[in-house]
Amino acid sequence: MPTSPFCRNWLKTITAALWLSAAGLPVAWAQQPDESDDVEDIAEDENVSDIDASEPRRDAPTLQPVAALPAATPDAAVSSADEESTAAKVAPNIDLKDVAPPPELQPEPEPPAQPQRRAPALEREQAPRQQPHPEQPSEPVTMGEEPAAAIEGNEREQAPGTVIPAAEPESEPEPVATSLTLLNSEILPGTATRLAWAPGIQMAGLSQPTPVLVVNGARPGPTLCLTGAIHGDELNGIEIVRRTVYDLDPEELAGRVIGIPIVNLPGFERASRYLPDRRDLNRHFPGNRYGSLADRIAYSLFNKVIRHCDMLVDIHTGSQRRTNLPQLRANMNNPEVAAFTRGFDRMAVVHSSGTVGMLRTAAVAAGITSVTLEAGESLRIQEHQIKAGVNSLNSLMEKQGMISRMFVWGEPEPIYYNSYWIRAEHGGILFSDVELGDRVREGDVLGFVSDPITNARHPIKALANGRIIGMAVDQVVMAGFAAYHIGAVTDVPAQEDEQVED
Repeated sequence: MPTSPFCRNWLKTITAALWLSAAGLPVAWAQQPDESDDVEDIAEDENVSDIDASEPRRDAPTLQPVAALPAATPDAAVSSADEESTAAKVAPNIDLKDVAPPPELQPEPEPPAQPQRRAPALEREQAPRQQPHPEQPSEPVTMGEEPAAAIEGNEREQAPGTVIPAAEPESEPEPVATSLTLLNSEILPGTATRLAWAPGIQMAGLSQPTPVLVVNGARPGPTLCLTGAIHGDELNGIEIVRRTVYDLDPEELAGRVIGIPIVNLPGFERASRYLPDRRDLNRHFPGNRYGSLADRIAYSLFNKVIRHCDMLVDIHTGSQRRTNLPQLRANMNNPEVAAFTRGFDRMAVVHSSGTVGMLRTAAVAAGITSVTLEAGESLRIQEHQIKAGVNSLNSLMEKQGMISRMFVWGEPEPIYYNSYWIRAEHGGILFSDVELGDRVREGDVLGFVSDPITNARHPIKALANGRIIGMAVDQVVMAGFAAYHIGAVTDVPAQEDEQVED
């Protein structure tokens, strides 16, 4: 059937537009990019980017201010009073191990109505007139003379042989545990409960709150926050938080533990790393209440929960089919953070200064001692990695005086002040010859990239001595893909030299 001239011209127009788009040339109706098509860091995450961009460790570490937040987040510095919640009810004391229905959100308190101010002139007119106070009669005192009571007191003080007992110093009262007001609920001391948090960004009929596990100990102590699944496909962290919090006895705990097993609930439901707007939540802290979807979720979490904490452990896994040796990512240039890392048993430490937008970077800027815990691979439950994470958190709480257990410390892991990612130089299928934890030397072959079309094999070699602390699972890779993370122990303090064999 012959086509009309109009159809032929229309087809030519569409063909030309497609050709121009493929060639990278602008098309008149497609010059404005669609924000929804911007996928942030789709190829890599903080497993790679924070290592590449990390500031090197300084020889004499001093507390340094964290990089300023971008100007696009005007709500970053929010007073705690502005975000302090009012308890709507007292949270029930429950056994977290029991099966329970999803927690319900507590109603937000109504803001107090601001009274209308009258004009200053009216206020002055309607203000009651103050009557002058009658002068109080006073006894005349002759100049140069002291009252009799003062003279008698001086005589008593200066009487010979009289010993005046010193005032006994008042003993300081013993600190006691206090209630915690969180998410419009009051958690009494000695209470374990399950609360609900929702950032309020979904349709009301489809909104599903995120469980928040809280244990307020019977004795006073610091507040520790544990967050998991900021990326929705990171399953190991969910189980690490759940097991750690469920195993706590509030009657024996000193301090408080707040655990959020699944921060990114929409991503978790879709088995996706990202939010529904295709953004990486761990690039938007401390958030912005008027910003994008990711900004609003980050703002809500940071101000409603994170600001109540003294310490924070943010738990992650590798991404894009990468797996990590259990490790801490910490800014070792910060003395408080460096001291904090010593409480984790059998956990390697990788120096990473962090980047703006990450939860631990924003938390440190807010005065909260924070680290990232990496363990294993995404979209998998790995028992060995989970046990390592739970063990390290228990040792941390024991080190902080929050729990008291018969804890046997293992051999300390090294601190990797310098690490680097080795990238594939060719595309193809990756076949690894090493495993996590292996020690390698410069020039060792770590694996091959095989081209299935030409049958060419391209080796990937170590660039320096070190240890495999992260690696990609065998898969199809493109040139530039970060394949192996090598930790090199450099500038180790003298007291740690005997603990490191690298």
